[in-house]
Amino acid sequence: MYPIDHIGIATNNLEDDIKAYQDNFGCILDLTEEVPSQKVRLAFLKSENTLIELLTPTDSSSTLAKFLEKKGPGLHHICFRVPDIKAELQRFKELGHKLIDEVPRPGAHNSLIAFIHPKSTGGTLIELCQR
Repeated sequence: MYPIDHIGIATNNLEDDIKAYQDNFGCILDLTEEVPSQKVRLAFLKSENTLIELLTPTDSSSTLAKFLEKKGPGLHHICFRVPDIKAELQRFKELGHKLIDEVPRPGAHNSLIAFIHPKSTGGTLIELCQR
């Protein structure tokens, strides 16, 4: 059993949503970061049991910008923390899951990340991360 590392939420206005999560739910801002390789700016907010990651695109050609165009703001992904991301990607591949990333890539918090396609997970984008 792997713990949920964070829940990713796509937003059009990072600053407004940071304030809303702080004011409405008492979340504490952990960090903000830009991930140029993914063309996103993000903020991690601490809640009691997990992190909430708010994501906004920095470029209209980014995957996240296309997601927002198609689906609008809201739940983007659920991320599970794994001890060995390469082994987990291999396991998911052997189980027949469609992978977006066959090899891990750099993510926020100096982590390695990879995504499993929603078509393989009941419609929800799943991220794996190794910190």
